[in-house]
Amino acid sequence: MTFAGGDYGEVGRWLDNTVRSHAKRESPRVEVLTDAEGEREGRSYGVRLRLGERLLPTLPEPAVELSYAEVAQNRGSMAWCAELAGRIRALARRLLQEERAARTSAS
Repeated sequence: MTFAGGDYGEVGRWLDNTVRSHAKRESPRVEVLTDAEGEREGRSYGVRLRLGERLLPTLPEPAVELSYAEVAQNRGSMAWCAELAGRIRALARRLLQEERAARTSAS
């Protein structure tokens, strides 16, 4: 079974679920913000991770940007999915490390 292709909404839901799944493997407290509206609608998705008030990528840095075509074409590729999972999990770990460092310095 392959999951390549799909309309913009379907691909966006797949991306959000996939990113959420991998972020939550690092910590169930990590939230995913997937932006698919405004200038992005029909063209791309922007992804950020949030833990409390912290965001990664931090503002004003751009979100992790993934084009609709890239996601639709590659979501059936194990190698591409593994690379995306690695990027998301690394961001989630960094977010957790920053939170721990902030708590340690506050005490």
